[in-house]
Amino acid sequence: MKKLLFLLFPLVLFAKSYLISDIPLPRAYIQNLDPYPCSESCLQEYLDNGMIFSFLAHAESKLENEDQEQLRMMHISILNLGPTIKTDTIRIAMLLPYKTIGKYTASTTNAVFAYLIAKNRSFELKSYKIENETVEDIQRAISEIQNDGFSYVIAPLTQMGADAVLSIHPQVNIYFPTIHKNNPESITPYLYYGGIDYMAQSDLLLKEAVSPLVIFYDSSSIGYQLSSYAEKKFKENPENNTDEILNYDKKVIKYSIPTRITNLEKQLKENEHINQGSFFINTPIVKTGMIMSQLTLYDANATNILSTQINYDPLLLSMTQYDDRKNMIVANSITEHNNVLTETNELLNNDIVYDWINYTTTVGIDYFYNLITKDTQAYTIHMQNNQMIYNIELLRPSLSRFVKYTPTLYQDTQE
Repeated sequence: MKKLLFLLFPLVLFAKSYLISDIPLPRAYIQNLDPYPCSESCLQEYLDNGMIFSFLAHAESKLENEDQEQLRMMHISILNLGPTIKTDTIRIAMLLPYKTIGKYTASTTNAVFAYLIAKNRSFELKSYKIENETVEDIQRAISEIQNDGFSYVIAPLTQMGADAVLSIHPQVNIYFPTIHKNNPESITPYLYYGGIDYMAQSDLLLKEAVSPLVIFYDSSSIGYQLSSYAEKKFKENPENNTDEILNYDKKVIKYSIPTRITNLEKQLKENEHINQGSFFINTPIVKTGMIMSQLTLYDANATNILSTQINYDPLLLSMTQYDDRKNMIVANSITEHNNVLTETNELLNNDIVYDWINYTTTVGIDYFYNLITKDTQAYTIHMQNNQMIYNIELLRPSLSRFVKYTPTLYQDTQE
């Protein structure tokens, strides 16, 4: 008769917090006392019969069967199982400007935490909070990180904070999940950039644009930069086939939309200058929903509506009517998904499926984990000149989900 001893220490619910507790999380351990080996079919039999602990007891290391391996890692994460073999501790620091990044203080920490517990290996994760992104505050925090012996840092900073770090020239590996490396000349082997390339997304979207290009943007720095970039690129881009066929000059009309504005009658009603144009919307999701509904209300007759990553959000599907969004095209760089990491993040009420900063944070800790352990990476995204290079896909928000963008002739088959 097979004997199986299961040792389970109390498990706790993971509480969302801006601070990481100094008290180590309780671990569960499974000890296998079965003297007989268990083949792939034997493991499958345990799974089919719901004998999860027997399955985990025999699945002590990575399995060749991909489906079984995915289930193994998922259950390890959910049960917070301790490693069977003692390994060196993975040590990661978080540099968090809590006043600047707000909710991402917690969510990026949760993304790193979820990744590390999914790996079933001993780790230490410590946060270093700074009030401002001044050179002095960042220098002080980095010195403390180095004195504590950390060599790898995840730092969700703004552009100002990243520039401050660059001026310091730290001798510690730092990954910025929030920043795209726009200046190829600023090269240092210690700094890594994981931000999404909004400019590359705009380039792809503008190939679908016709004249007039009507740009809506807010007062944020990224909104202003993208509006200026789209205007310049659209006017000089010879690849817009529609414009070549119709043989007319490319016109750009720009509207800055203040935060409090809720009525666009002045900009849209009976405005012949924008009819049949492409509308490039670079505003947050709530403002975008308002703009799109009023494009329909005032009969703007948009040829299409274009948007970057900022509006790849399931809220778009619930905030807008289908008629408002049926001609919309959204650029997206969250193209790789890992079921184990997605499920582990969901346990912490964390989103890495639509939230690009949490996603790029996960990609970054995966990259560092590979550098430290030489284990296979969970993502195939490549680092080029210290910048993560993401694939870009064009999607459109259909009735209930985002689907791959295809020419109008074929769109109805994907609903």
